[in-house]
Amino acid sequence: MSGTRQAAIAFIRGINLGPTKKVSMPELREELAAAGFDGVRTHLNSGNVIVVSSKSPAAVGRAVHDVMADTLGVTADVVVRTADQLESAIEADPFADVATDGSRHFLGFLDGPTANGPPDDLPESDDRAELVGNHLYLWCPNGLSKSVFWKVNWDKQLSTSATLRNWNTATKVLAMAREDETR
Repeated sequence: MSGTRQAAIAFIRGINLGPTKKVSMPELREELAAAGFDGVRTHLNSGNVIVVSSKSPAAVGRAVHDVMADTLGVTADVVVRTADQLESAIEADPFADVATDGSRHFLGFLDGPTANGPPDDLPESDDRAELVGNHLYLWCPNGLSKSVFWKVNWDKQLSTSATLRNWNTATKVLAMAREDETR
């Protein structure tokens, strides 16, 4: 959707989780603004960036990746969704009727198509996973770190890069993006 200005959300994978891939959110906002993005905002320290741009989601992802690599010295996968795409993913939630805690409910953003789904050889549990389009939905009633999905290598399983956000984060960045579209 190039040409029309829209809010886009860049989900940056694997930054600020440990001692490597440290990215200052104020510095990232400054560098993205210098690269021509408007309304640059971040949510939390885990790589959720909202920008307003006329670029396609793929072009936004490449630009965010390049800014981080070229000016901050950090390389990381970046998956981008427009506000409309994120809203559609949230509305498609297959666990809406059972997921009662946004911190234990996850939305995974896939970088590309996949022919594979969640593993079917995991131990029996209350954890649930479902693939809908290019989104992975997880419901882990006891938390992700105690779920059967904790050790799944989702990139390998799905044959594409994936990054997860909990439901609270996904809905918050959607609200922020919608605010930006009305400014």
